[in-house]
Amino acid sequence: MSRARADEEEYWHSSKFRAFTFDDEDDELSQLKESKRAVNSLRDIVDDDDDDDLERVSWSGEPVGSISWSIKETASSSASSLEGRDSSLQKGSSSYAAFPKQVSSYSLSSLFKGRNKLPSFQSLSEALSDTGVKNYAPELRRPKADYKDYSSDWSPKDTVRRMQRGKVCSLERFRSLQDKLVLLDEAVAGHDGNVITAVLIFLKRTLRREILFRELEVRQVALCHLIHFLKETGEQKLLLDLLRLCFFSLSLQLSQYREHLNIQDVEKRREFLKGCIGLPFSAEDTSHIQDHYTLLERQIIIEANDRHLESAGQSEIFRKYPRKASILNMPLVTTLFYSCFYHYTEAEGTFSSPTNLKKTFKIPDKQYVLTALAARAKLRAWDDVDALFTTKNWLGYTKKKAPIGFHRVVEILQRNNAPVQVLQEYVRLVEDVETRLNLATKYKCHDVVIETYRDLKDRIQLTAYKCKVERGSAEEEKINSILNNMVRNTY
Repeated sequence: MSRARADEEEYWHSSKFRAFTFDDEDDELSQLKESKRAVNSLRDIVDDDDDDDLERVSWSGEPVGSISWSIKETASSSASSLEGRDSSLQKGSSSYAAFPKQVSSYSLSSLFKGRNKLPSFQSLSEALSDTGVKNYAPELRRPKADYKDYSSDWSPKDTVRRMQRGKVCSLERFRSLQDKLVLLDEAVAGHDGNVITAVLIFLKRTLRREILFRELEVRQVALCHLIHFLKETGEQKLLLDLLRLCFFSLSLQLSQYREHLNIQDVEKRREFLKGCIGLPFSAEDTSHIQDHYTLLERQIIIEANDRHLESAGQSEIFRKYPRKASILNMPLVTTLFYSCFYHYTEAEGTFSSPTNLKKTFKIPDKQYVLTALAARAKLRAWDDVDALFTTKNWLGYTKKKAPIGFHRVVEILQRNNAPVQVLQEYVRLVEDVETRLNLATKYKCHDVVIETYRDLKDRIQLTAYKCKVERGSAEEEKINSILNNMVRNTY
C-alpha cells in the first residue's frame, strides 16, 4: 500500500503537467506561460505529416503561433518592411534551413489574390488545384430579362400564361377581390388543372371562407378542383363545410326553378324563367334554362299565329288536320314534330320553321330526321320523305343517305301504312343482306326477296319462296323466269 502511494507521488511530480492545487500562483506570468504552451501545442495539429520534423518559423526567427511571434507580427504592420529581412534563422538545432527573404505572410496582395503565403494555411480550392495565383473577377450584373419573372406588373392573363410555362410568378400583388376573381377566371379559361389549383390555394389563404364559397358557387369548374384538392390534402372540416353549402345551394336553386310548374299564366312563367337564368347554376344547367326560356318564348309566338290562322280558316292544313292541343309548354321534340307537321315548307327565317328550330336549339341530325320522317309519313307526303334522304355529290349525282339507317326508315314507314312500292324502295337500300331479307319477308316485299335470292344464285330458296306467292301472279312468273335462266346458264 505504501509502495503504491509512493508511485503515485512520483507520477505527479514527474509529469510535465502539474496537478491542480490551491497553492498555484495566480499571477499574469503563470497565465502567460500556460497560454504559450497551449498555442505552441497547435503546431502538432496543423502541420503536415511530411513536415513533422520541421518547426514553422516566421521571418523574425520566432516559431509561428507563439505569443512573441504574434506580438511582433502585429507591431511589424506599422514598421518598415525592410527591417528584419537580413536576419538569419538560427536556433539551437542545425536542422533549420534559411528561407528566402519575403514580406510578412499577411499583406494586401495576398488578400486580393485570395492566397495565404503560409503553406499550412492554404484554402481548400487552392489545396485541390495546383494552379498559381487565383484572381477573383468581380461578379457581373445579371441581364434585366432574368428579373422579368419577378415583376409585379403582370396582368392576370399574363400571370396565368407564365404559370402554365412553369415560370415563377408572385400572386401577392393581386390584393383586391376583383383582381383575385379575374385571376381565377383566367386560370379556369386556360384549362390547366395545376394553375387552377395553385390559384385556389392562394385564394383559400387570402380570402374569408364565406366569400370564397360564395364566389365558387357560380364557378363550378373551380369548385370541383377545390373539392378534389381538399380530398387529397385531407382537410375534412373545410371539405364538409363546402359540400354542405354546395348541396344546400343546389337544392335551393332547383326548388326555386321547379316553381315554374306551379305558374299557370304563360307570360308570368316566361318572366319567371327569365329570372332563373341568373341563378348560380353550372354552365350546362344554365344553358338548359336558357333554352327552356327561348323555347317557351318561341311557343308563345307560334301559338298566337296558328290560333289566328285556324280561327280564320285561311290555311288548308289546319282545315284538313285541326289541332288537337296547344303547343304551349310542350317539350322540344313535340314542338319540332308540330313544326314539321304544320310548317314544313316555311322559310328558315320564320320562328315556326323546322330548320330554324334545328339551328336555334342545335338539334342533332338523327333526331331531326326521325321527327321529320314521322311527321311527313303521317301526312303521307312521300315526296317530302324522298327529298329528306336524297343528297347530291359535288358531281351532281343524287344518292339516298340516311343517318338513322334505312332499316329504321322502313319501320317508321310501315307504322304509318306506307304503300308496298314505297316500302320496297327503302328495303332495297338496306345494306345487310340478312336484315334486308327479313324485312322484305316480314312486310311482303316479294320483289326484294326474289331479287336478293337471284343475286345470291340460291335456286333452293327461290324454289321454296315460289310456294309463298300467289299462283299465276307476276311474282311467280318472275321466279320461273329466273330459275329457267339459271338452268340454261349451267349448260
